[in-house]
Amino acid sequence: QVQLVESGGQLVQAGGSLRLSCAASGRTFRWSAMGWFRQAPGKEREFVAGISGSGTYTKYADSVKGRFTISKDNAKNTVWLQMNSLNPEDTAVYYCAADREDTVVVITSAERYDYWGQGTQVTVSS
Repeated sequence: QVQLVESGGQLVQAGGSLRLSCAASGRTFRWSAMGWFRQAPGKEREFVAGISGSGTYTKYADSVKGRFTISKDNAKNTVWLQMNSLNPEDTAVYYCAADREDTVVVITSAERYDYWGQGTQVTVSS
């Protein structure tokens, strides 16, 4: 059974940093694109960051560009999201996603992902 398990979400003050982890099990995602999405209360799920299968290419939402960094360790089957300079608008449940196929590009559309984690809450206080 394929599982993606996020961790690292917590309450943090504005200006602070967090590092989210997403550990995959059940199959390897060594060459699969992976991404992070978030959903704030009353809002739709939105793309945050994505990384290609090899880890060579990354993309970010404009709202997090320059503050967030996505990385991938294929040997550990894990993807991370380093979040710096957090602000209250970053408050949301953050979800990890993975594509079932080997992919050389970054996937930004939620519909393209096949596997999802349960989410981890990030709350940024002002």
